[in-house]
Amino acid sequence: MARIDYFDDPDAPAVNSVVPSVTVVVRNEDGHLLLIHKIDNNLWALPGGGHDPGERITDTAVRETWEETGLAVRVLRLVGTYTDPRHVIAYDDGEVRQQFSLCFEAKWTGGAPREDGTETRAVKWVNPADLDGLQIHPSMRLRIDHALDPDRTSPYLG
Repeated sequence: MARIDYFDDPDAPAVNSVVPSVTVVVRNEDGHLLLIHKIDNNLWALPGGGHDPGERITDTAVRETWEETGLAVRVLRLVGTYTDPRHVIAYDDGEVRQQFSLCFEAKWTGGAPREDGTETRAVKWVNPADLDGLQIHPSMRLRIDHALDPDRTSPYLG
C-alpha cells in the first residue's frame, strides 16, 4: 500500500485514524545504525510498524524488527514518544493517520540483515556521519537524532 507523509503541511488531508506504532534504533558494534529503505514511501527509516492487539508494545518492536530486517533484538530503553499532529500519513485506501509512535533502542541479539520484499526494499548498516546523504523524513530523523544524542537522559515527549 502506497503512502504519502505530510509534515507541517496546511494542504494535508484531514486525519481519520490513530494507530499505535513503534520504531526501533539498532546499532552494530561499529556504532552504525540499522536502516531500511521502505517500499511504501521510498524513504530510509528505522524499522518499525503497527501495534497488534494482544501484544505488549515492546513485543511489537521485536516483531517488527524481525519481520522487516531479519534481526532478533532485545529492547533496552524508550527513546521517546512521537505524536505530533502536524505529521500526517495518507494511505491509498483512504486512511489518513496522525503519527503515534514510540521509539525504542534495542540490542541486536541474532539474525542477519535481509529484505522482506513486501515492506523493505533494502536493509543496511549506516554510519551516522552518512545520514545526511539519505532521504529520511524529518520525523524519522528526529527520532534518530534523539537516539544518538549522548546528552539526552530521558525520553522525548512530543
